[in-house]
Amino acid sequence: MYKKYFKRPFDILCAIAAILVFSWLYILVAILVRVKLGSPVIFKQPRPGKDEKIFTLYKFRTMTDERDEAGNLLPDDVRLTKFGKFLRSTSLDELPEAFNILFGHMSVVGPRPLLTKYLDYYNEEEKRRHEVRPGLTGLAQISGRNAISWEEKFAWDVKYVDNITFAGDIAIILKTVWKAFVKEEGINGEGMATMEEFKREKTDRVEF
Repeated sequence: MYKKYFKRPFDILCAIAAILVFSWLYILVAILVRVKLGSPVIFKQPRPGKDEKIFTLYKFRTMTDERDEAGNLLPDDVRLTKFGKFLRSTSLDELPEAFNILFGHMSVVGPRPLLTKYLDYYNEEEKRRHEVRPGLTGLAQISGRNAISWEEKFAWDVKYVDNITFAGDIAIILKTVWKAFVKEEGINGEGMATMEEFKREKTDRVEF
């Protein structure tokens, strides 16, 4: 009943509350990003949502636009500044996603929206992560975040899809806050600035 009738109203309420209560923080972070990292302040990227419908994800930028002599962007670990790492470790870079939640693209809790290029590489079980709206946080985020393998992430995502409850969502939200601001676990993949790219042969995809 929660999944069908109350999850969306809960999302809207949370998004509006976050935008109103933390409006000062949005302004502060936006100013700091503009000064320290440049323009544009908001990072926009297409991501697959529920039923693989593409939407535009909003985040505060965390990297510079530094390029080599040929005009190519430098590696992530070079462009990700100390300030950018702070935004990611505290999840402040994801504040603009409250608008994605308000617009119906996302939910507070659900599988994280990944890159569109990954769509061709999921097997049929992993594709089930798109049966629900993607989330600001989810089971994978409180179970290792970027420190666990892609296969483990997808397994947690599907487990969430099959077990959506109000109590479960509240528990995930509280644990997310704890990990983001107290323990700061799983922010990066091992030896990397972020998480390694998901790679798999397309032939691994289960065909009908």
